[in-house]
Amino acid sequence: MMIFLAALNALALIPTLVLAVEVLAALGARNDFNSECAVAGPVAVVVPAHNESGGIIPTLKDVVPQLRDCDRLIVVADNCSDDTAAVSAAHGAQVLPRNEPDRRGKGYAMAWAIAHLKEDPPEFVLFVDADCRLEQDFMTKTLNYCARKGGPVQALYLMTSAEGFQVNQRVAEFAWRLKNWIRPLGLNRLGAPVQLMGAGMMFPWDVIKSAPLASGHIVEDLKLGLDLALAGAPAHFLPTARVTSEFASTERGTESQRQRWIEGHLAVISSYVPRLLVSSIAKRNFDALVLALDLLVPPLSLLVVIAVGIALLGGAYIWLAGSLLPVTLALLNLVVLGGALTLAWFKFGRDILPASQLPLVLRQILQRFRLLRHLARRGSSEWVRTDRDKPE
Repeated sequence: MMIFLAALNALALIPTLVLAVEVLAALGARNDFNSECAVAGPVAVVVPAHNESGGIIPTLKDVVPQLRDCDRLIVVADNCSDDTAAVSAAHGAQVLPRNEPDRRGKGYAMAWAIAHLKEDPPEFVLFVDADCRLEQDFMTKTLNYCARKGGPVQALYLMTSAEGFQVNQRVAEFAWRLKNWIRPLGLNRLGAPVQLMGAGMMFPWDVIKSAPLASGHIVEDLKLGLDLALAGAPAHFLPTARVTSEFASTERGTESQRQRWIEGHLAVISSYVPRLLVSSIAKRNFDALVLALDLLVPPLSLLVVIAVGIALLGGAYIWLAGSLLPVTLALLNLVVLGGALTLAWFKFGRDILPASQLPLVLRQILQRFRLLRHLARRGSSEWVRTDRDKPE
């Protein structure tokens, strides 16, 4: 029993150590990304949309002024029952309706757009979600960086708290920063590739034209990035180009959103980590090894639940059997995790989560144990529109 618990604690320590290395690397990163580049070719901006007529207008208004004469804006109105298509067309987009109720998912919508573009392919394709906001110079920065790198580029994609929400949303916002900003920033400083994040993704046409997009997977973006990395085209991170979106506007919507992400991430870990490790050995592919280790870091809420749960288990074992090894490893895990999160918060999170609210975070941590009851359930791959309607 002691050997089993010690091994369990050692395995749990791996993602914590990976997280700590990424955070430490991010602390010294600089935003000195050179965006200068030779003239780049035409871009097709693709916006997959499912019943987004109420929220897509701000996104289109952000994109249209950044288009050059050679660029295109395409909205895939995917299995819509509202007027997303009409609204998009009225705001300057070329609309591609798609009606396949038995094949729903953002991946299918992206594949539909690529199939259409093969008739007159651009040089680059940018994917933006229908509820995102883009900085004014977003396309210029992303295009120049993508042209210079010659591979996929992931811009900084952040989620923000809906107006009026308290500490629970602030914790979620910090967790998102950790996942989509701090950790990729650290990997980038180490010269390593990053995961794709779903919005603000630009690809050279030669990379995306034959990519395995048609999928109903819950985290299709994560899957796509790993498939491309295995094919030799990993993504590069560009933190100076920012795209933002809002979390769900209701607690029920937020919890559903979080649960889908966790289920999807766990499914990807089980299917892709072995393949990445095999590739890293067989092809001496260091990028695959880095992505496998990065993928082992689960969403923050689950990582905390695992660390605390194993520490409690180790404490119970020392009380029953008197062995110190399992609880020592568990405490080391907690110390490393706490230290990494403290450093990340001090450098990147104090503006959204002030020190005065940190005691309230403990209550949020306890609530995260509810996630355990969902892990045995089978997740859904159906494309569910995030609830962003303001509560009355």
